Amino acid sequence: MSASLMPAASPPIFDPQQCASRSHEVQQLAWRMAGCTDKADAVLAALGRLQLEQWQSPAGRAYRTTIALQASALQSARASLDAASAVVLRHSQHVVVSGGGQ
Repeated sequence: MSASLMPAASPPIFDPQQCASRSHEVQQLAWRMAGCTDKADAVLAALGRLQLEQWQSPAGRAYRTTIALQASALQSARASLDAASAVVLRHSQHVVVSGGGQ
């Protein structure tokens, strides 16, 4: 059984316009992620207002406790999203630079 060798694929040709477009698309993703962070901030503010309610019944206290747990989880997710959007934005600045070496 003979195996035929396939020629190596040629490296992609550097296209500055295509790299700039990719960079812009990655920047847009970072901005959308930052927008989600802003929305999470708005939800956290609303949850904070709910926690300030003075419900004295056991059900009211349980509701405030649940809100506090949800707010804590959302705060953690918000911090991760904020860090991720910063990483994506930094990456968008390197897309054009790294494209030149192809």
